[in-house]
Amino acid sequence: MTSTVEAPDITPHADGSVPIKLLHDRVLVRPGVDEGERTTTGGILIPATAQVGRRLSWARVVAVGPTVRTIEVGDRVLYEPEDRGSIELQGLEYVLLRERDVHAVAASRHADDHTGLYL
Repeated sequence: MTSTVEAPDITPHADGSVPIKLLHDRVLVRPGVDEGERTTTGGILIPATAQVGRRLSWARVVAVGPTVRTIEVGDRVLYEPEDRGSIELQGLEYVLLRERDVHAVAASRHADDHTGLYL
């Protein structure tokens, strides 16, 4: 008798969240699309090939573990992309973080706070 195991459906929902249960303090994020060339507020064009120092990135949260306290699905978080675990689900790239690896949280629920982002 052969048994076939059906793979779980991990198709992202319409809101961008992913039907995955993370453990502990893990946060799964979807990085933004690389911008390539950037323009500074002063109008200086920075080509995509420019060498930049350590640069932090913004990403959208798609799943959180049960012990995550300050981050919710849908928030934007600031993190350092170097040496982070990345995975591919349904052809999309995601990054797995711990809550302590997140430097800032941007969410509309923080709009009433006078300090803006948590830094």
